[in-house]
Amino acid sequence: MADVLLEGVGKTYGSDVRAVETMDLSIGDGEFLVLVGPSGCGKSTTLRMIAGLEEITDGRISIDGRVVNDVHASERDIAMVFQNYALYPHMTVARNLSFGLERRRTHGSRLRALLSGAYRRARTLETGSIRARVAEAARTLGIEQLLDRHPRELSGGQRQRVALGRALVRQPKAFLFDEPLSNLDAKLRVEMRTELRVLHRALSATMIYVTHDQEEAMTLGDRLVVMSEGVVQQVDSPAEVYRRPANRFVAGFVGTPSMNFLEGRVDEPGRFVVGDVRVTLPDGAGSRAAGPCTLGVRPDSFEVSTKGDGAVRGTIRTLEFLGDRMDLILDTGGGQLVCRTDPMDSLREGQTVHLTPVGEGVHLFEPGPDGARLD
Repeated sequence: MADVLLEGVGKTYGSDVRAVETMDLSIGDGEFLVLVGPSGCGKSTTLRMIAGLEEITDGRISIDGRVVNDVHASERDIAMVFQNYALYPHMTVARNLSFGLERRRTHGSRLRALLSGAYRRARTLETGSIRARVAEAARTLGIEQLLDRHPRELSGGQRQRVALGRALVRQPKAFLFDEPLSNLDAKLRVEMRTELRVLHRALSATMIYVTHDQEEAMTLGDRLVVMSEGVVQQVDSPAEVYRRPANRFVAGFVGTPSMNFLEGRVDEPGRFVVGDVRVTLPDGAGSRAAGPCTLGVRPDSFEVSTKGDGAVRGTIRTLEFLGDRMDLILDTGGGQLVCRTDPMDSLREGQTVHLTPVGEGVHLFEPGPDGARLD
C-alpha cells in the first residue's frame, strides 16, 4: 500500500469554471479517507484526478512518493470501483475478476517468446498466479459459489462484491471508490458498509472513498474531507467534524436531522438573544462571542418541556415516532426547528412545548451561511 499526497491541486474547466479550488491533502498509508459533500462540490472530480481520469490544472499528485501528474491512469497502480458496477455481461464472475490481470500480462513479445520456447512457460505461471488471486478475492468477499454465474444472475449486492473483487485482485497501491453503494437499497447499504470496514482492516489498505451520504461518511472514514463548491471546508476525524464543526456549512451538512440555526446576537457573555427571547448558553458555547451571530443547536441537544419554563417556545407541526426516539418538527413563529427526544406519550401535534439548548451540541457561528464557529 502507499500514501497519497495532493499539493496545491486544482481543476478548472474552460476559462472560468473552477471545479476544485487549491487543495493540499495528505492521505496516510493504510488510511480510509472519505470525501463528502453535496452534489457538484468537486469530490468526484478530485477522485478522478487522483485516478488519472481527469487532468489537473494546478499542483501535483504523488502516489507512494512518485509524482504521477504525467503518468497514465493504467500505470498509476490504483484500482477504482465505480457507482455503476461496469461488469462485462457476457463473462462469468471468474472471468470478470481475472480479465484485467490477463490484459496486463508481464511477459514480453509473444513472437520472441514463442521462438524461444519461453512463452508457454510464462503464460502457465501467470495463469496460475491469476487463478490464485481470483480464488483469494472470492474467499475474502464470500463469492466463491458465484464464480460460474453471469452478472444478470446476480443480485445488486452480489454485483457490488464482484466489482470490489475486480479491484482486489489487482493488489493496487490504493483503492478509489466513487459512490459504490448508491445503487443499493438501504438495508444492503448498511451491510456493505460493514463489509468495507472489515475489508479495510483485513487489508490495511489505503482507501479513498467518495459519497454525498454523510451517514455513510461518518461510519466508514478514519478522516473526513468535507467539501462545498470545490473548497475543502474541514479535514478531521468523524467525531471532531460532528462535535466541533469548522463553520456553519459543515454543521448543517453533517448530522441527521440537520442542525437548527437561529439568527440573533450575544448581548452579554453566555446569553444569546433572538427577538424577545433570551437563551442562556451552556458552558463553552462561544463564551467570548459578542454582537450579531448565529446559534446552532443539534436536534438532540434540546431539553423538551410541556410547561412554560423553556427558552424557546414552539408548536408541534409534525411528530415522527422512530421507535427508540421521536422527532418533533416545531413552528416557532419565526421559523422551523427540529428536536429529537425520547418517546413521550404526552406529546401531540398542535401542542405547544418549550425547549432549552443543552450540552455540547450547542454552537455559535459568525453571521452568514458560511460563518466560522466561534470558540
